[in-house]
Amino acid sequence: MLIIGADYHPSFQQIALVDADTGEFQERRLEHREEAEHFYRALAAPGVKVRLGMEASGQARWFERLMGELQFELWIGDAAEIRAKRVRKQKTDRQDAQLILRLMMEDRFPRIWVPNWENRDLRQLLWHRHRMVQARTRLMNQLQSVALNEGLRCKKKLWRDAGRAQLEAFRLAPWASRRRRDLLELLDRLTPTIAELSTAIEQEAEKCPEARRLQTHPGVGSLTALAFVLIVGRAERFQCGKQIASYLGLVPSEESSGDRRRLGHITKQGSSLLRFLLVEAAQVTVRSDRAWRSKYFHLAMRRGRKIAKIAMARRLAVRLYWMWRQGWDYEQMKKFGSHAGEPGNRDGVSSNTE
Repeated sequence: MLIIGADYHPSFQQIALVDADTGEFQERRLEHREEAEHFYRALAAPGVKVRLGMEASGQARWFERLMGELQFELWIGDAAEIRAKRVRKQKTDRQDAQLILRLMMEDRFPRIWVPNWENRDLRQLLWHRHRMVQARTRLMNQLQSVALNEGLRCKKKLWRDAGRAQLEAFRLAPWASRRRRDLLELLDRLTPTIAELSTAIEQEAEKCPEARRLQTHPGVGSLTALAFVLIVGRAERFQCGKQIASYLGLVPSEESSGDRRRLGHITKQGSSLLRFLLVEAAQVTVRSDRAWRSKYFHLAMRRGRKIAKIAMARRLAVRLYWMWRQGWDYEQMKKFGSHAGEPGNRDGVSSNTE
């Protein structure tokens, strides 16, 4: 078997290779993409097994496809853990490749879960819609600014027929008029695109039993449910709600020593898209659920609205995790889930003998 440690860069990769049978060791620098592809195709001989390890990277899709095509065993490692295992203070590409190779041979390589290609493609759908919505929001804000400069303040009514007619009727200077026209044209092109993407997300969520189950929770729509399922991957990867909150970056950073404990802002690790969607969904839940609304206002009075929003997003993430893991819908979650702290529930779980 050939074992390869690769320090991957967008334009090249430094590799350290060892033949596990003969002990032969090689080092090479491969330029992307032609030289690297030619080298790995040359290794793909019948009966030769190849295992390659590399740090997680966001610019290696083509390389991962190549490894799959050649049927090489690809290990993706946690970059932070690999960095923590470095002893020497010197850092070079050669030493990074050698470190990855050594960790693989010593069975200490920190492998991470990698989603399949279908999962990744559906994530592109979510990100594409998210970016389109952001672009539309920027356009609408600019048009609102144009209207305010002309004395028209009607907020959401600006996007109705009457409000738009007023906006188009203003007599503006030549370039200001050109700007208004271009912004309105871009807005008209983005709106049907976003509607089409939203329909596609609803259809994909309908195909996913886990997403349909999560949608029974108040405030959780097809977008949030599908994003939660795709990004978390498998509920069995996590042992408790604290781990899922940490994975999504909804827990405070901490720097404690001795008797001193210091908590900072949330870590913001993990998916920023899912974290954003959970914060938005939690606010909808607060408006529709009396118990959540009471909890939110209690936290807001003590710690402020920003911290209260994050706390409710964390609570929603944990709730969705347990619904998924236990196979419960929202009604079952209310009946069999945790009721710790509520009057009349000594053990923290409501009676299920009814």
